[in-house]
Formats: sequence, C-alpha cells, structure tokens
Amino acid sequence: MAKAVKLEDIARRIGVSNVTVSKALAGKSGVSEELRQRIKEIAEEMGYKSVSTQKAKEKKGTGNIGVLIPCRFVDGNTSFYWAIYQNVVTKLQAKGYYAILELLNIEDEESLVLPKMIQDAKVDGIIVIGQVRNEYSQCIWNNGSVPTIFLDFYDTHMEYDTIITDGYYGMYMLTDYLVKMGHKKIYFVGTPLSTSSITDRFFGYQKALMENGITMEPHWLVKDRECGANQDLAVNIPDDLPTAFACNSDYTANFLVSKLNEKGLSVPEDLSVVGFDNYLYPNLSNLQLTTYEVEIDKMAELCVKTLLRKINRKDYVKGVQIITGHMVIKDSVKMIK
Repeated sequence: MAKAVKLEDIARRIGVSNVTVSKALAGKSGVSEELRQRIKEIAEEMGYKSVSTQKAKEKKGTGNIGVLIPCRFVDGNTSFYWAIYQNVVTKLQAKGYYAILELLNIEDEESLVLPKMIQDAKVDGIIVIGQVRNEYSQCIWNNGSVPTIFLDFYDTHMEYDTIITDGYYGMYMLTDYLVKMGHKKIYFVGTPLSTSSITDRFFGYQKALMENGITMEPHWLVKDRECGANQDLAVNIPDDLPTAFACNSDYTANFLVSKLNEKGLSVPEDLSVVGFDNYLYPNLSNLQLTTYEVEIDKMAELCVKTLLRKINRKDYVKGVQIITGHMVIKDSVKMIK
C-alpha cells in the first residue's frame, strides 16, 4: 500500500513551510495566488488526500452529528449549555465530523415532534444536551433512524446511553465542606425533580447533613424554579436565614447573591454560599464562588467517543457513564465558630 502523502512532504518538495501549505490548501489568506496554485498542483500530482476527505470516505455517511438543546437552557451566549456545545463541536471536528445545532421549542417537545435534522436525514447520530421531558427522551431514543446519546442528564430508563457529571458526590462534598467550616444551618437552593441533575445534588446535600448529624427542616429547601418546561429562576429569600446556602448551580448561586445584596446582605461576611459547575456567568457577579467544577471537556470527549462507536457499530459502554469533577475553593465561604 502506498504511503499517504503528508503536508510536510508537499512543503519539502516546494521548499516552503507546513503552515504555508496548510493555508494554501484550506483557502486561507497569507499566501499569494501564484504560490497557492502551485501548491495545489503539486499536491494533486503527489496524490495528497486531506484528512477530512479520508474520514468522509471511511464514514460513508453524512459526516454530520446533530446536537439538540431545549430552548429553555440557552440564553444568548452566556449559557452553561453553550459551553458544553462548544466543547462537543471541537471534539467532533477533531474526528472529521460537522455539528448541526437545532434548538427544541416547547411546542415540539410536548407534541413529540422529531428534530428536523432527523426527519430530513441530515445527520448520522444525535446528541441531546439538557433535560427533556421523559416522553420526548423516549421518542428521541426510539427514533429508529440514527443512534442517540444524552449529555448532562439521564432518565428513569437506565438503558439510555448518557454522560453526566457526579452531581450527587459533588454536592455531598460541598455540603460537608460547609459543615467543616462551622455551618450547621445550611439551606439547599434548587428544585428537586425539575431535572435529574438537581435531584442528584439535593440527595448529595441530604447525605452530608445526615452523616454530620444535622436534621434538615422542610423550610431549608428553597426552590429556584418550577418543574416542567419553564426554567426561569425565581428565588424568594426566606425571613429565617441560614448561615450558608448550597446552590444547585453557579447560575442560581449568583442569582441568589444578587438578591441577598439587594437586602443589604454580603457574602461571605453575612452568609456563605457555594455553587456548582465552576462556570463564570458574565454580568452577574464578581464573587469568587466556592464550587464543584464540572469537567466539560472530558464529558464532551466521552460523549463523542461513545456516539461514534455506536454509529460505527463498535463495542461501547452502555447506560450511564459518570465523569467526576473536583471542588474549587474560592472566597464565598466564611469559617464560623
């Protein structure tokens, strides 16, 4: 079998750098038209095949992967889910695939309408980022056209293939840290059952309290949204304040801090707060939150790897796969006696 021609082979033949050859073949600026034409002619003469061309032949499909995100989880370019999407796109490009993004509106989700990219046979597989209704996840899973994988949520049907962070253990660690910092009255901010992620984090919070001999009172649960399609945040600051809040996400934590500031309360001087994600939301708060970092890059990498193995009918790990993160200690928790 003939050896594949590389960029460096063409560069050596012409007497230019690899970067110059790459720019010329990709149609980028920085190369004169005369030199660009010569490089293309030599590349063709030598039998050069681009990596994307070779991978397209290997795939024998559309070369596209669909990414579906519910509209309620995206807010301009500041959403945590945009960060996940960008990481997924990068991983797909490294494998020679293109990503096609489609936002799922509430009406299509409730009516169980398949994404247009599936209906039009535009993709070889689909990644669903962010919790959808149980009925819709089942509809997507059983679409019968392309392999599917879920990212950052799971459903009660454990046969679904999904990648999640360790929300249970992460919030357990954060709550235990608050206790070790002297806090005994810790409120959880989040709405259990609104997403699988928040539910896991709530149970992790409860486990830490129980192990430390602390009994959770009913009013220690402060909901931040309604269950269902509407995910708009709405946090009511209780009159009976704790010494610390454990929030289900950094977004909720920043939202809470702004509400506390409106009441003349400061973090961490008056109250301590922890978040979850370690994702910086622009224009919300300059507070350095103690949090649990979600390894977005590793989640995206495993998600793409698993889906491509499914597409190519290779063995893969089925069911729920968990990527563990780590705590990040910052400035939002005060030691109390």
